[in-house]
Formats: sequence, structure tokens, C-alpha cells
Amino acid sequence: MQKSIVSRDYRAFLRLFRETRKNAKLTQRDVAERIGQTQSFISKCERGERRIDIVELRTFCKAFGISFTKFAQRFDTLLGG
Repeated sequence: MQKSIVSRDYRAFLRLFRETRKNAKLTQRDVAERIGQTQSFISKCERGERRIDIVELRTFCKAFGISFTKFAQRFDTLLGG
């Protein structure tokens, strides 16, 4: 049996990540342009094919128009923290 490298918590993170982008009314292409990446890079991040580190998350938050702290608080609440 193949074991997934994506945890339940990371799947929850990805759902929040996509939701935050969509709530900001941004397409993947919009975000890509704002951070100097390609749309396919954003897609891979959202699908969990490429993990997002903390420095990148801060950059994404700026592109989404949300503070890093606010995003982290929402994620903590989502996980029951």
C-alpha cells in the first residue's frame, strides 16, 4: 500500500489556501503575476504537488491581500487550535 506524504492537516491548509485566493477574487494567473511566477506553479502549490514553505506563504498572503498572521490564525482555528 502506498502511503500519502500529504497529511490531513496539510490538506486542510490547501483548502484554506485556495479558499483565501478565491475569497480575494483572484485567479491563479492573477496570483502568479503578483508574485512573479507561472500559473502552473500556483496550480501545483494548490494541488499539493509542491509544498509551500513559510517564506512563500508570506508572499502568497501579501498577494491575497491578507496578513500572514490572519491566515495563520484562520488555519489554527480550522485545526481546532
